[in-house]
Amino acid sequence: MDSLTQLVLGASIAGACVPQGQRRKALLAGAVLGTLPDLDVLIDYGDAVRNFTYHRGFSHSLLVLPPFAVLLWLALRRCWAPVRAAPNRWLAAILLALVTHPLLDAHTAYGTQLFWPLESPPVMWSTLFIIDPLYTLPLVIGALLAALRPAARWAAIGLSAGLFLSTAYLAWSWVGKAMIEQNARQVLANRGIPGAPLFSTPTPFNTLLWRVVVLTDSGYLQGYDSLLVDERPMRLVAYASDKASLQAASHVWAVQRLRWFAHDFLKAEVKNDRLLLTDLRMGAEPNYVFTHAVAQRASPNWRAMGTQQIIGTFSRGDLDMLRRRLWHD
Repeated sequence: MDSLTQLVLGASIAGACVPQGQRRKALLAGAVLGTLPDLDVLIDYGDAVRNFTYHRGFSHSLLVLPPFAVLLWLALRRCWAPVRAAPNRWLAAILLALVTHPLLDAHTAYGTQLFWPLESPPVMWSTLFIIDPLYTLPLVIGALLAALRPAARWAAIGLSAGLFLSTAYLAWSWVGKAMIEQNARQVLANRGIPGAPLFSTPTPFNTLLWRVVVLTDSGYLQGYDSLLVDERPMRLVAYASDKASLQAASHVWAVQRLRWFAHDFLKAEVKNDRLLLTDLRMGAEPNYVFTHAVAQRASPNWRAMGTQQIIGTFSRGDLDMLRRRLWHD
């Protein structure tokens, strides 16, 4: 999720855990802890694919953060009076502020390596867009109220209410995803491909309009489904992908890494004798956020090259299209 959301989530959790007299300190500490895992983005791993796929790695691992939380708690208990005064509550605050960060990130399409250093692919539940005001706003209001009047009784109520509402919204996102994927599976069954790999994700800033991607032998299908208005079967449009070139270049490390990272939800195309791989999970046809140049044609084979990242963006027109699609079948 975005940095503001992680900051206020960490602050809200820490503020709700500690005694009333320490609430303002906990809000600040929780904000720092909620932001801390994303500092791995400052590390340069050497090339574009490594920087892209090693992000949300060790600093987001559920095998790393709990031991780190205990060590940090032990250090603070020795040198900071608030932790000595309420050690158990501060242990809960530190641990929860840290581990909820990767768990929330795992709800986005990018994916999170929750079990680093194990080689399992990143977890990508993809029930939330990376920025969703309906999730973030209750946390912001609760944290601001507690920061302004930390000793007031309603400060604790505000923090608890913000956490409850954001968690309820998160739970709803799972329900919406299940409904969308059930609709998509029905369409795929009618097409005779019920077991095709399927990926679904909400469109920007909401959980009512969803985008679905399905991998096929020749490429992929893309469609939209609005929980507000759609009653007819989902319309899936076919697009081509150069799967032959993708397979031929699969010995190249960058190709292997991106296939692993994106769970194979990639579009392959060849331009100027370079193999370009586009992550189908983020963006929409024809504008995607992340494309990488990963291999160079060296007839008749492919060879590794210095990888390059090509960043795309959503335009205002793309967002307007999605807004219209939300309300109209």
